[in-house]
Amino acid sequence: MEALIPVINKLQDVFNTVGADAIQLPQIVVLGTQSSGKSSVIESLVGRSFLPRGTGIVTRRPLVLQLVYSPKDDWEHRSAEEGTLDLDEWGTFLHTKNRVYKDFDDIRREIENETDRMAGTNKGICPEPINLKIYSKNVVNLTLIDLPGITKVPVGDQPEDIESQIRQLVLKYICNPNSIILAVVTANTDMATSESLKLSKDVDPDGRRTLAVVTKLDLMDAGTDAIDIICGRVIPVKLGIIGVVNRSQQDIINKKTIQDSLKDEATFLQRKYPTLANRNGTPYLAKTLNRLLMHHIRDCLPDLKTRVNVMVSQFQTLLNSYGEDVRDKSQTLLQIITKFASSYCSTIEGTARNIETTELCGGARICYIFHETFGRTLDSIHPLAGLTKMDILTAIRNATGPRPALFVPEVSFELLVKRQIRRLEEPSLRCVELVHEEMQRIIQHCGTEVQQEMLRFPKLHERIVDVVTQLLRRRLPTTNQMVENLVAIELAYINTKHPDFHKDAAVVSSLLKNAEVDQQKVNRRHLSSVPPGPIEQNSTPKSSGSRDEIPIFPEHNKDQSGDPKQQQNHWFLGNLLPQGRLESTSGSMNGSPVRNRDENVSPSSNDLQRGSPQQKPVNLLPEVPTQTSRRLSDREQRDCDVIERLIKSYFYIVRKSIQDSVPKAVMHFLVNFVKDNLQSELVTHLYKSDHVETLLNESEHIAVRRKEAADMLKALTQAGHIISEIRETHMW
Repeated sequence: MEALIPVINKLQDVFNTVGADAIQLPQIVVLGTQSSGKSSVIESLVGRSFLPRGTGIVTRRPLVLQLVYSPKDDWEHRSAEEGTLDLDEWGTFLHTKNRVYKDFDDIRREIENETDRMAGTNKGICPEPINLKIYSKNVVNLTLIDLPGITKVPVGDQPEDIESQIRQLVLKYICNPNSIILAVVTANTDMATSESLKLSKDVDPDGRRTLAVVTKLDLMDAGTDAIDIICGRVIPVKLGIIGVVNRSQQDIINKKTIQDSLKDEATFLQRKYPTLANRNGTPYLAKTLNRLLMHHIRDCLPDLKTRVNVMVSQFQTLLNSYGEDVRDKSQTLLQIITKFASSYCSTIEGTARNIETTELCGGARICYIFHETFGRTLDSIHPLAGLTKMDILTAIRNATGPRPALFVPEVSFELLVKRQIRRLEEPSLRCVELVHEEMQRIIQHCGTEVQQEMLRFPKLHERIVDVVTQLLRRRLPTTNQMVENLVAIELAYINTKHPDFHKDAAVVSSLLKNAEVDQQKVNRRHLSSVPPGPIEQNSTPKSSGSRDEIPIFPEHNKDQSGDPKQQQNHWFLGNLLPQGRLESTSGSMNGSPVRNRDENVSPSSNDLQRGSPQQKPVNLLPEVPTQTSRRLSDREQRDCDVIERLIKSYFYIVRKSIQDSVPKAVMHFLVNFVKDNLQSELVTHLYKSDHVETLLNESEHIAVRRKEAADMLKALTQAGHIISEIRETHMW
């Protein structure tokens, strides 16, 4: 088991070279408040004075200290080249490479200089660690980390949040589940107020990896002792509580050696705590830490080995994704172009390797646009949207000209149905726009393997995006023109002989015939009440108050006194009796002219007809006479219903055709064209000898990441070999 700690030290060396914190190695973290004696405890474990000492904050950077037991016959760590064959102890720093420090005063000065270089000269702190390795025949194998002391009030150039900075730095190390927390507390203060124990309990509630060290036992008030504290009666700690006596500042000034200090410590413990002396003191602390660390490494090693193997696989994949250095740039460029074109087309066709499961993409989104977005939009357009009864009636009357119509004019139907068909053009063009946007979006989502190449060569990525964008932009007007033509084709010829429309037209025609027959029967019944033969001049006129001459043509008289447009509602009367004869006959029935349209005009109108010089301007009709205040006649209602039914029937036919033909046009003129011509377009614009060097200039951050990944993979592979060398017998 003694071989486990050197294994961890080797792993620490391996990962320190790449500066990685990914592997959480077992280590002992020394934690305490300022001036609690952390540095003194570490020096006692080493047996030499090598740490900066003084009042206030002295440790301002984490110090990763590896103690390596190196007897005289240890040829592994001793070499003639470094001059360490006959040395009892020496030290090396990671940042000074192969330099060997034989004087521990030089080690102290190097720590101070390196701290000032990174953290400044006025009490500032820095989270970057200093790595120091000490070889000695007087130490046990240990890995310790000395952290800055916990403080509350900033001094010197320390920032206002110095307490938070130190706390975050401490938590970074003690939160490692593979670390052992060495919480340093002073005996001359209340243990319940210890900041180190509080932080330890926060990250290690069960206390399974916390060991407490009580310092300054010799500075307790007279009449008090630390028996209750050391025995764990005040605050229990599962790994135990060990009391030590360190050198005071005066002892350091007087150059008191650590060996003398250890003798005085043993004497003090025998005198003050005779029953506990053999389970306290610095030598017992060193052995306990060595034993705890070895057992802790044994427990962590299987998980550590598994984690190293997993990370080797991950970084190998990451390194492969960054690719190798480009040798044949022309070939590489052609491969990237081909790969991009293939990935783009497979994303549209749905044959990509990595099919998205969280959202629709590529061809699936285009299908959704065709059948959901575009289809629902067309279905939501009502055939008679924006078309009122009065619009239809006005169109019918405008189509008849000055003469009343016998039948519903076909021109009015064509005029109105074309107006409704034009409403289909806007959603059709919007469909083209949505598909164009989706094909533009596919450029950024056409495969992870292509994305890595695009990240690696940003200039090539930019040019590919430009070429594809220009190709899509060139095809957009052509596709829009085709869609506009599809709507224009429908407007160019209203096919009233269409099989589906012809059925509805036949039904409407039969309904009209039935209505005309019914109306003619009603008219005949009205005419049967008129006396036969001509009316004589000497017939006794009826009273002017009598209305017998009116009922035979009630609707006719209504037309004469009402809106002139309503004369069209009784087109069938012209076949039975001329309108002029009706007026003259009815006028002779009472001996005076019947009030017809001419007699109902105002005197000013009569003056205008006589050519009076005092004529007034004629009031013109508005564009569409306002007739919302009256109720439509049966004839008007029937004509409007006929037109509405025909518009609906024909509009549904056209809408169905547009709904089918627009997606086909978009696929042919835009989607399929781009798929078929994408690779040739890219080769034409990009595969040029004078552009190859520029396009394949690698991104700087990709080159840096590749080097980092390669270094990390090398370190992980080496770590795996180191762990594999440990035999099962070493662990027990």
